[in-house]
Amino acid sequence: MEKEEFNKKMRKSLKELNIDISEENLRKFQVYSNLLKEYNKKFNLTSITEDKDIYLKHFYDSLCLFKVKELFDNITLLDVGTGAGFPGIPIAIVNPNIEVTLLESNAKKCGFLKIVKDALNLKNIKIINARAEDYTLKTREKFDIVTSRAVAHLQVLAELETPALKVNGYFLPLKSHITEELENSNKTLNNLNLKLEEVINYTLPIESSSRTILKIKKQHKTPDIYPRNYNKILKDLKG
Repeated sequence: MEKEEFNKKMRKSLKELNIDISEENLRKFQVYSNLLKEYNKKFNLTSITEDKDIYLKHFYDSLCLFKVKELFDNITLLDVGTGAGFPGIPIAIVNPNIEVTLLESNAKKCGFLKIVKDALNLKNIKIINARAEDYTLKTREKFDIVTSRAVAHLQVLAELETPALKVNGYFLPLKSHITEELENSNKTLNNLNLKLEEVINYTLPIESSSRTILKIKKQHKTPDIYPRNYNKILKDLKG
């Protein structure tokens, strides 16, 4: 995709999300895309390598979190299992007033995240190389928003992530197919003092594939027994 075409598509789609993007931020997204392709073979970052797909399935999809009005200035956001930086880095690019923590257990991927952070001069990003259950155990009730993008079953994500979420904060997982997971997760959400407030459905431009953001509010502190060991969480999930 040529630079002008890339910028045009990016600008048009983001306008629909009420995001006015600057020329400088468009440049940053282009650099990010180039770095993703350059380092992909070394770090095994993504199977999505075409410019138009990177734009659509990584950048635009990540920025759809701005459909949630609670994503505003001067908040702290934890992106769990961020991989190559999604959705955290696109959010940090568009809004430098959001303090983004990228949590990733794979050290090589953290190396890539550091490359992107430095190349784009993203001062509002912190990179943490740790397992989710270890990190959220030490950062209880710290973040305004916790999120992740299609990295595990909803029950697993809820237990691993929400101990780090402030009371009255929001857990915002991005998913593609969610109906069955949601039906089976009511008990887990109740145990974690979480309440589903809204299911936000949308489609990606061009290909019209379905996506979902769950807007889940933390009503009270997470009980001290959570998060449990990851293997214990998986065992319960499998029944």
